This record gives sequence, C-alpha cells and structure tokens, in this order.
Amino acid sequence: MQNLSTFSLYLKKYSIACLTILALACSKENQFKTIPVDYPNTEKTDHTDRYWGEEVADPYRWLEDDYAEDTKEWVQAQNKVTFGYLAEIPFRDAIRDRLEKVWNYEKVSAPFFYGEWTYYFKNDGLQNQSILYRSKKEGQEEVFLDPNKLSEDGSTSLSSIAFTKDGSLFAYAVSVAGSDWRDIYVMDTKNKTLLDDRINDAKFTGISWQGEKGFYYSTYAQPDGSKLSALTNDHRLYFHQLGTSQAEDILVFGNERTPKRYVSGRVTEDGQVLVISAANSTTGNELYVKDLSKTGSTIRPIVSNMDNNHDVLDHQKAWLLVQTNKDAPNNQLVKIDLNNPKPENWQVLIPEKEEVMQVSKGGGKLFATYLKDAISEVRQYDYQGKEEMSIDLPGAGTVSGFSSKKNQNTIYYSFTSYVQPGSIYSYSIKEGKHKLYRQPQLDFDPEAYESRQVFYTSKDGTNVPMIITHKKDLTLNGKNPTILYGYGGFNISLTPAFSIANTVWLENGGIYAVPNIRGGGEYGENWHKAGTKLQKQNVFDDFIAAGEFLIQEGYTSSDYLAIKGGSNGGLLVGATMIQRPELAKVALPAVGVMDMLRYHQFTAGAGWAYDYGTADESEEMFRYLKNYSPVHALKQGTAYPATLVTTADHDDRVVPAHSFKFAAGLQEAHKGDSPVLIRIETNAGHGAGKPTGKIIDEQADIFAFTLYNMGVDFKD
Repeated sequence: MQNLSTFSLYLKKYSIACLTILALACSKENQFKTIPVDYPNTEKTDHTDRYWGEEVADPYRWLEDDYAEDTKEWVQAQNKVTFGYLAEIPFRDAIRDRLEKVWNYEKVSAPFFYGEWTYYFKNDGLQNQSILYRSKKEGQEEVFLDPNKLSEDGSTSLSSIAFTKDGSLFAYAVSVAGSDWRDIYVMDTKNKTLLDDRINDAKFTGISWQGEKGFYYSTYAQPDGSKLSALTNDHRLYFHQLGTSQAEDILVFGNERTPKRYVSGRVTEDGQVLVISAANSTTGNELYVKDLSKTGSTIRPIVSNMDNNHDVLDHQKAWLLVQTNKDAPNNQLVKIDLNNPKPENWQVLIPEKEEVMQVSKGGGKLFATYLKDAISEVRQYDYQGKEEMSIDLPGAGTVSGFSSKKNQNTIYYSFTSYVQPGSIYSYSIKEGKHKLYRQPQLDFDPEAYESRQVFYTSKDGTNVPMIITHKKDLTLNGKNPTILYGYGGFNISLTPAFSIANTVWLENGGIYAVPNIRGGGEYGENWHKAGTKLQKQNVFDDFIAAGEFLIQEGYTSSDYLAIKGGSNGGLLVGATMIQRPELAKVALPAVGVMDMLRYHQFTAGAGWAYDYGTADESEEMFRYLKNYSPVHALKQGTAYPATLVTTADHDDRVVPAHSFKFAAGLQEAHKGDSPVLIRIETNAGHGAGKPTGKIIDEQADIFAFTLYNMGVDFKD
C-alpha cells in the first residue's frame, strides 16, 4: 500500500491494486457464501406425559428407540445433511491436515512397576489407541498388549488394568465402540498368554485382585432389551475365582432387595481388607469392610449413610485412612478405628484448609494436592499427619500422580497447563527433589502463548475465576475468535490441561477461555451445591457472565464467540443458547443431557439426581427443570446461534436420544439464517477410548464449522 500513497503518480498501479482488492473481497465473500441447508423432515407424534397435573408434549419420543429402523434412517438423513454442509467449507481439509500434523508426536505415560518389569503406555503419534509396553532395561522394550489389534477400526480400547502384587497375572477390561459395558480378560504375564477366564458385560467397574486366586469386579443385573437405553440401577460386586466360569462368580455385595446404583470393591495394598463403597448418586457413599485375613469374616458397615463422600486411602493394622468431606466441605483426612468406627471417634490427620484437597499416598508418605483458584499446590505429610514440606512444582498448572507403592522411593507425576504439554517428572522422596523424566516434542511453541487468570462477577455478585489463553501479542479489538468452554457440575474441577486440538485454535489467533463456574469442585462441596437442583440457574448465570466479561473487556464480541461443553457441559450450552440466543455466534453442545424431565429414565441417569433433582420428586422441582430443559425450553420463531450438536450412536451414558430430540426441536423452532445441525458419530460412545482418527475428524469439523460461521479464515 505504500506505493499508492501518491495517487497522481501511481494512478495506474492504484487502479490495478483496486481491482486486486475487489477480487480478494469477492473471493472472501465467495469463500464464506451461505451454504444451503435442507433439514430432514422429522415426524412429530401427539405423545404427551402428565406431570403434576400438567400435560407435557413429547413429539419426538420415538427417537428414544435407538435401534429402531426409523431412528437409524433419521440418523442417516441428518448425517447426510451435516456432512454435506461440512464438505462445502473450503478450509476444512486444511484444518484436519494441521491437526494431524501437530498430533503426530510420541506420547509416553509415567512408568509403573510389577515384578521385574517396568510398564508404560506409549503412542507413536497417530495410533488409534496407546500401546502397553514393558521393559527390564532402558531401551529394551517389548509390546505387552496392543489394543489396536483388538479391532479392525481401532474402536476397541482398554478401560481398566490390574496386576497381581507379584506381577504374575494381569487382568484388563476392554470397551467396544466406546460403550460403558466391558469385557474382562486375564493374561499370564510371563508368556503373555490369555487364560480361559473371561467376564462379559461388566459396567462401571474396577478390577481388584485378592492375592493370585481371583479378583473383584462390578456389574449390573443384565438388562432386558437394548443395553444402550436400559435402566442400570442394580449394581453388584462379584468375586471371580480363577479357573471357574462367570456363572460361578460369587455375589459379594448388592441384590434386588437393597439395590444400589454404584458399587465398587477394592483390596487394600497390604491385602488384608476388602473395602466396599456403595452409592445411589454421584455424591455421597456408604463404606463397608471385610477382613480378608480371617476365614469366614463378614462384611461390616463403617459408614452407614450417603450424606458425604468417603474415599479409603490406606489400611494400617486396625485403622483406615479415609478422605472425607463430612464436617469438612473442602475435605480432610481422618483415621477410622475398624473396631470403633463411630464418627465421634474419628481422628483427624490432615485437617480441612481453605483450599479443596485431594490426598494420595506413595513411598510411605501422604501427598495433599490443594486447588488454589484451580491451580495445583502439593504438600508432603507423614502418616501421623505432620507436614514435612511444600513441593516445588514446575509452574502454575495441574499435577496428577504422586501415587505409588509404599516401598517405592521414587514417585512419578505429570504436570500440564493450557500451554504446557503434559510432562512427566520423577520425585525422590528421600531427597525431596524432582527432575524432568519425559517431555513431549511437538510442533508447538508454548513461549508464544500465555494463560492469564481473571476474576469476574456473576449475576448474583459471586466472584468467579476464569483462565484465558491466547497468543502473547493479542490485540483486544473485539474480533478474536473465542471458545468459551464450561462444565459446572458433579463436583468436577476444570483445572489447566493441555489440549492438542486447541493448539490449532490458538495458533490461528483464537482465544480459549475456561471459567470455574459453580457446580464444579474448585472450591469444595459448598461450591458444588451452589450449582445443584434449585440452584442450577447459578451455573448458567456464571457461564453467561463469563461471556459478557470477554465481550466487555474487548477479547471478543458476540459475532466471534462460541460456547462449548460436553455431557453436563452440553446441557450448559443448550440452556445458555436458549436463555441468551444473542450472546454467541456459535453453540457447540456435545453429548449433552438435554431432556431434564426424562434423563433419569435411561441407563444410570437416576444417579445424577443429586445434582439435578427429578421431575417426580416435587411439583416445584418439575417446573424448575422444565423451565431450563433444552428439549422443552426452545422457543418457536427464535434465531438461535449456528449450532453443531455432536453425539454418538453407542453412547450408553448420556444416551443419544437427548441430542436427537434437541436437534429435531431446534430445527423446527429456529428461524434464523445460521445452520443448526447434528453430527452423529457411528460406532462410538460417550468419548472415552475414541480412536485418534475419529477424534481428529471431529475436531476438524468443529473448528471448521465454528470459524466458517464467524467468517474467519483458517491460516494454513
């Protein structure tokens, strides 16, 4: 443009430049042309349900029958429209190519030790599933188990693994196509041969060995009909003895007379005690124990109510070390005398502090990880509860690990942040020092980006933290493409974590913002409860206020804002886009809980009632749920944001009917020009274990859809 500063001398060049600019403008206009969408016709029925004297229409009830032929045809028709639209986006392939390139680096887990072997997971870069390796000496590794060979399309994944204490036997559970139902196999580690033992259809299960004679696992009574949508409320703990059939497995806990929704069993590290946890929701559990050192011992209750969370850390002689939030919303560690377990006799080892705490153990020490405004801090204690030191971490981010066997002097932990790929560190308990063990090498420069924590005010005056990540030279001009990601439920904390996919968003000038809204666990149980049941609106208000803050401060504007979340976060996005359709340009609800009147009628959904409440418990709760339920709150004739609903046809946790019904209703109600589509992954589940190739495809489609509808080009 400098050559055009003197028009009289450079008129000809100026004219040529104008033509060039005009051509570029036309090209840009053509690049972001409106892609026509012809939505499939979704049949409506006159089905209604009566709640507290009110008839509620459910015209898309038929979409709940996941395996019906008409549902399958609807899925195919919707996918044809969606993938046809995505194929028209000119830079979709370039985004996928860049994602694949940045994804293609070696990823190695922290090591763990059994017998004479060191085990670890490794992915060369683009393998669909990480491979379990082992070695005796550095550099002399061998493949122990390759999940990629368990299916042709890489959709079979490992979900749980367990070695016997001596490392001679190995049990592992596999998930097919992302299902929560698992099959368990047993291997002789010496020669890597499978035994005849096999458990079919376990669900929400761990695997815990009792010596080398057998293991405990959990499953539900077999459902009638489709496993995808069948109620799963009668959870049971079984013991499988090696060399016997599954039909001979011993029922240890749970039955139809006193059903529990979630039951788990774990043998303590010393092999002396079986600890059983029983719960009816995702918050609060009972505790039971069985003395395995005495033949004929019975199961005894330790905590007989589900008012609080109790997590057993260790067993010492006649004592249990238990992390609990009883009388301590931010958690405390207590000692419980097995011979006198009444709460008034509990001894506090590590008292509650201002920050929420999670305790782990290793090398004969206790490690308390505290969340300070969602940032990790770690302190080391002895078994008498004496604080020994505060551990110097690599930076401000999230740590995980600090867990090992009692006789292991070196502990391995991972550290990550929004701009730091997960690195593995070794920590010497004896020296109190840590050093870098493994650091990934990928095509991304963390030094070019920054994460900054801010605090903003929600609707009711509550102060809420948010971490905003972007390039260091960002200009606050209100035109930066921004993803606002949230969850806000089930006491789950969103702490800084590296995302390979987000590197592509960030390097394209994007902003990634994560608020720690109520309903999560960042500030303990009180923060969690403030976003549950009749206070659920706080969650939506916190999220909306985060978007308004980003706009007010010039980070972005409504034309460049996308709201994103999955599962409970999908509900968050669905409710937000209905309550404030003008807030964001794009909405990205993934595998969301969208029908709040019927969510508890599917699979283990009834276990979510602590957070949500149910329409059956009171008229007040019914009306509150109906008011924000995305399926029911859609308003006819409203211009909603460009929306890409994502789900999977084998999701048996948040069944796809939630997303099906919401998408059908959205397409009917929406009267704007923006597309409202649903992308349905086939042969996949809620998300865990999804093959790398499918993850990359989905992320490319999400970014392409988002940028295209913002009118932002992808910088290849």
